Amino acid sequence: MIELNKIYNENCVDTIAKMPDEFVDMVLTSPPYDDLRNYNGYNLPLEKIIKGLFRIMKKGGVIIWVVGDKTENGSETGTSFRQALMFKKLGFLIHDTMLYYKNNPMPTTGKRYHQHFEYMFAFSKGTPKTFNPIMEPTKYNGLANMKNRGKEGTLNYKKVERTKEKKVGNVFFYSVGGGISTKDKIAYKHPAIFPEKLAFDQIRTWSNEGDLIYDPFLGSGTTAKVAHLLNRKWLGSEISKEYSKIAKKRIEQIAHQDLFLK
Repeated sequence: MIELNKIYNENCVDTIAKMPDEFVDMVLTSPPYDDLRNYNGYNLPLEKIIKGLFRIMKKGGVIIWVVGDKTENGSETGTSFRQALMFKKLGFLIHDTMLYYKNNPMPTTGKRYHQHFEYMFAFSKGTPKTFNPIMEPTKYNGLANMKNRGKEGTLNYKKVERTKEKKVGNVFFYSVGGGISTKDKIAYKHPAIFPEKLAFDQIRTWSNEGDLIYDPFLGSGTTAKVAHLLNRKWLGSEISKEYSKIAKKRIEQIAHQDLFLK
């Protein structure tokens, strides 16, 4: 029997096996990849994990999968693309390919530009059931001519009503690093945390209050902490005892009266 609002210090395969079908509304995670695939002595059975996630996701549920590529022997590994195509092969839709852009990345050497981004794939089990887009003001509003090029190459014009707001683009900009990604000093004992702002943006977009958010690679606990603050139920799997302790301490600092960390 699965307990909610709890960190499971185990392989996510074992946690997923405890969950009933169509149980989870959203997943937000960043998996170990490339040289981190041997994660503190554990491997990553990706196909088994994806099949398990497909089973436990509700129809219309969304997975936000934050992943990058290592460069070795002069070439990027392509891990991100291989993982995305495996999700598609096993039944998910690649609903969107977003970018997590780092305003202040670590400088890189060699004959290439600084690596500023990681992919944020949005995989969905069918059409997403929830979408609460982040909006921004438009520069103009009122009627405008919209151009559309037909199949034969001809330009067609259509009058459209421009609104005062529009959806933001699918490139999300965040500053990272000590004291920026989070104020929780203990979190930086984990080598690869993503910004709390990223978690706020994605959880608000793809879920509603009361929904269940799961992170199969919980790490320092960012997904669980932000889900907690946004009044979502949550679950996390973390195979490392050290990282599980970090996540637990972070959540204990902000636990609400009606949510209890087991």
